[in-house]
Amino acid sequence: MIQKIINTDKIKSSLVSTAGYLWRTRKSPDEVLGELFADVQKQQIYSDGKTFVDLIPKRRMKQVQQEYLLAKQDPQFDLREFVTRHFSELPSSHSQLAFVSDPNMTVSDHIASLWHHLERRNRRDRGSLIALPYTYVVPGGRFNEQFYWDSYFIMLGLAVENRWDIIEGMIKNYAYLMRKFGFIPTANRTYFLSRSHPPFFSHMVRLLARRKGKLVLIEYLPYLLMEYRFWTKGKTKLAKQEHRAFARMVQMKNGELLNRYYDNKMTPRPESLREDTATAEHAIERDAERLYLHLRAGAESGWDFSSRWFADANDIRTIHTADIIPIDLNCLMYQLETTIAEAYQLLKQPFLFRKFQKLADRRAAAINSYCWDEESGFFMDYNFHLEKRTGRLSLAGVYPLYAKIASAKQAAAVASVIQKDFLKDGGLVTTLVNNSQQWDSPNGWAPLHWIVIEGLRNYGYYTLADDIKQRWIATNMKVYHAQHKLVEKYNVVTGDGLGGGGEYPLQDGFGWTNGVLAALLNEDNPK
Repeated sequence: MIQKIINTDKIKSSLVSTAGYLWRTRKSPDEVLGELFADVQKQQIYSDGKTFVDLIPKRRMKQVQQEYLLAKQDPQFDLREFVTRHFSELPSSHSQLAFVSDPNMTVSDHIASLWHHLERRNRRDRGSLIALPYTYVVPGGRFNEQFYWDSYFIMLGLAVENRWDIIEGMIKNYAYLMRKFGFIPTANRTYFLSRSHPPFFSHMVRLLARRKGKLVLIEYLPYLLMEYRFWTKGKTKLAKQEHRAFARMVQMKNGELLNRYYDNKMTPRPESLREDTATAEHAIERDAERLYLHLRAGAESGWDFSSRWFADANDIRTIHTADIIPIDLNCLMYQLETTIAEAYQLLKQPFLFRKFQKLADRRAAAINSYCWDEESGFFMDYNFHLEKRTGRLSLAGVYPLYAKIASAKQAAAVASVIQKDFLKDGGLVTTLVNNSQQWDSPNGWAPLHWIVIEGLRNYGYYTLADDIKQRWIATNMKVYHAQHKLVEKYNVVTGDGLGGGGEYPLQDGFGWTNGVLAALLNEDNPK
């Protein structure tokens, strides 16, 4: 009986993997539901705007919208009742019951049990949720999808548990999404199909290669190239564009090609329509469409939101993400280029190996030229509109150490700034600005702690890396012992350790916190 279930499961996964990319994808809820969508979000029928876009319509969305236009004319019309009658949440087998932690469990056992709770399997489109062929792990809380850059840090923890089946399945899900859409969206939701996330796909492939050998790089080379084409699309159009920028590509003043975060739409984010509309209404001197683009680009960065993207560090209305060459994105692109180069080297294709290695070397030189600030001794983002660095110090400035493109002298300066300015009792603050945004002080985040620790180790700063590691673990443990849970972000400066700020309440779960903590703990006590 068990073998029959396993075989049926494999058949279903194979069907989605081979034929699913031919299935027509539904439009985003805001595009189909029109007036109904706007009314539900603006009237705050749900406190979190993401709740409504994740609901499943009980009938075709176009029919629901048409019925709404008639029903709302009734003086006794109740919008909340209408929505409750026409939409439902995912079935219980998918949304799962609330996780109940055992206070007697060690944190490692707690994480191990959480992975099962965070597993999802969805092989048919349901409302805005896009089918994926293989089982995946979600971050948790309001995030009930396979999120792109979150997944790499989740995989670090799954590797500790030897859950290579899930890791490989999640990588195959991304290969499937690239076949279907030509890129990896932020997550498998229709309303995320206009933007991606920090490109960690090459890191996922390298993680799997640690288990299965370097031939994995050849196996996934077509998808690494697909990812690269997405981020570099539009190179031939740059010369005719204002500021020599098109989509996610920017040509610098000396001809170098670098990347920026972007989005293919200029409307409010459906899951945050109320917040984006309010921001635009209070930014009367700015063009609303351009403002929405910058907000969306900030969401693609994963740092939504941060003073990194603001002209005025304390005012989201001054956001201008798409004007900025981000240090982290370009380091990740460098690593993508070197991974492709290595795959071609394994294939004994010297011409293509040299081509991508040269692209990587040029990018590394450009990062050093535009993003290194000698005065502060740190890497920072570059505003290509103003042709100067932004002046904002953030943990993104450690990515050149993570990518191994910093000089020994630069690494020493960066390590000094990290120790002097970013390191607090509970770990690392994300930026040096405290402005109520979640990707700013006093919050610390698991993925950035991993990047910094690994980056410092690459240049021999083991004592500092270990100090950061121990402080971060202690903050995680403080919250775990007090609340028996792990959360999305932490206050590393004061208080009970619980992070705050941003557009939504602090989330439990939490995928990348679990993954990074498990990986760090496993270094000292291997499973």
